[in-house]
Amino acid sequence: MNAQIEVLLSDDERQPVECWTRVMGYFRPVSHFNKGKQSEYAERVWFTEAKAMAATSCACAAN
Repeated sequence: MNAQIEVLLSDDERQPVECWTRVMGYFRPVSHFNKGKQSEYAERVWFTEAKAMAATSCACAAN
């Protein structure tokens, strides 16, 4: 029952995805940001728990 179906779409069948982010307590689409804020958004570093745990375990071993 877990058959995988690959769906291929042509470019004219695709729709753009709108990315939203939280700013000052409310959500806003990134496409409405000015150019400076859009570049700041692109430079953000995303948090991953595995990387954070690896970094703290290395720091503890060094002490």
